[in-house]
Amino acid sequence: MATIELTGENFEASVQDNDILFVDFWAAWCGPCRQFAPTYEAASEAHPDITFGSVDTEDQRQLSAEAAVSSIPTLMAFRDGILVFRQAGALPAPALEQLIEAVRGLDMDEVRREIAQQEGQQGAAAGEA
Repeated sequence: MATIELTGENFEASVQDNDILFVDFWAAWCGPCRQFAPTYEAASEAHPDITFGSVDTEDQRQLSAEAAVSSIPTLMAFRDGILVFRQAGALPAPALEQLIEAVRGLDMDEVRREIAQQEGQQGAAAGEA
């Protein structure tokens, strides 16, 4: 599957509608982004069961700001609508493959328990203040 273009209009729906979504925030003037692009495209073709999207940060400034992207390339991975990975910098192909397998292998029930526990701790801390 080819990489899909994500915009402010389709980003949230793409996160919610795909079991696994990888998102590459990039810009045409960014050298590391251009170096990473073929690796990312190859991964999208090698894993047709996963959705790979890209956000042109120059064209989608509002979306990039909402996602708090401050350096590019930035790679995000969502699983079941939950952000499970976020990192700035281009990954080499073997590292991207490891990441794809790690995201695929996540125990999402455990991830949800951890999120609930963190939110509970934050709520308790806020109550103490």
